[in-house]
Amino acid sequence: MIESDTTRLAVGFLVGLTDEDTAARVRARVRLPSEEPSRLARRRIRRAWNWAPLPSSVALWVLEQDDPRLNALVWPHLAGDTALRRAVVRGLPFGAGRTAPVPVDPALAGEEPEIPESYVRHGLVGALRAVDSLRRGRAAGSMVLTPDDWTTVAEADAERPLPGYTRWALSVRPDCPPALRARFGSHARFTHRLRQAGVLDGPAAYATSHRPALRVLEVLAMGHLMFPARVPEAERALRPLVRDHLGDREEAWAVLTQIAETFHGTAPELLTTAGALA
Repeated sequence: MIESDTTRLAVGFLVGLTDEDTAARVRARVRLPSEEPSRLARRRIRRAWNWAPLPSSVALWVLEQDDPRLNALVWPHLAGDTALRRAVVRGLPFGAGRTAPVPVDPALAGEEPEIPESYVRHGLVGALRAVDSLRRGRAAGSMVLTPDDWTTVAEADAERPLPGYTRWALSVRPDCPPALRARFGSHARFTHRLRQAGVLDGPAAYATSHRPALRVLEVLAMGHLMFPARVPEAERALRPLVRDHLGDREEAWAVLTQIAETFHGTAPELLTTAGALA
C-alpha cells in the first residue's frame, strides 16, 4: 500500500493518463485509493503546497487563475519576486485578456513592497535607465506590472538598449513577454540564469525536464485545482512515456511506487527505470 501522500498524488496523476480499465487494475494492484472529492483534495493541497519551493513559472500559472484564495496560497512562493507581489496586492489580473480587478485576500492587505525612490523621481523608463546594479535593476523592474508597462519597456529598449542589469532583472521575470526576453539575450549564460530563476518554456518542459520526479508529479497532480488550463500540456508530454514504459503492466506500476520516493531524476527517467526494472 502507498503510505506517502506525495507518492499517492504522483502515482495517481500518472494513472490518470491511462484508460479506465488499466487505471482500475493498477489502483487495485498498488492499493491506490480512488480520487478524492474535490473539497478534501483542496484541503490537502493547502497543507502540501508550501512544502518545497516552486519554479517561478509554476507560481505564475497559479496567479493566472485570478483567484484571491489561490493568490494567498501561492504568496510565500513569491518572496523573491517583488513585482508579482506588488501586482497581487494591487489586484492586477494575470489571466490573458482579463482587465477586471482581482479582489485581494484580506491576509495580504497592506503587504505591497516599498516603491523604489528612483521610480518616484524618474518615472518608469527613467528608473530603468538609471540602473547600475542588479539590486537596483530588480527594484526598478518591480514597477513593470501591466501589459502596457511591458510595451513601454520594449519601446524604450528599441529606441536605445536598456542597461544590462535592467535587461537581466526583467528577463528572469516569469511574466516577461517571450519576444522581449529573446531580444534581451539567448547565449548559454543567459539560459542558465533563466533556469536558476525557475523560468520555464511551458508545462511540458516542467513535466519532462525538472527533478525530482516525485515533486514534479505531485505539483502537476495539484495543478488540476491550482492551474487547470496548463495541465493538459504536461499530460500530453507524459502520456506516451507512460504508455511505452508502464502501459498495463501491473508489475511495472508496482516497481514505480517502490522507487519513486528515493528517485532523484526526471519523470521520463523514472518511468524508463521502472519499466526496465519490471
